[in-house]
Amino acid sequence: MSEPKKDAPRRYIVDGAGQRVLVGLTISETIEFEALDKPDTRPGADLLGEAARVGQAKHGERWVELYVKHERAWSDWMAKTRARLEKPSLLN
Repeated sequence: MSEPKKDAPRRYIVDGAGQRVLVGLTISETIEFEALDKPDTRPGADLLGEAARVGQAKHGERWVELYVKHERAWSDWMAKTRARLEKPSLLN
């Protein structure tokens, strides 16, 4: 996962089961996304040849699928948060 920046908004929430998940993803999808987001660190991974490239392409497609799901949910969540903050309070 990329390094968090101090000014970057938090993209994780705690779900109903008390687990830390990416906004819009389940715990299993969050775990899968994080695994796909890491570079392959297995010994000899660069020597696997064509089969590895095909596998990486499929992993890349799945990473994009999960990222898009997360990004859409994140955008919706941020819009709702902004709308809530921008609502003028009623004064009597």
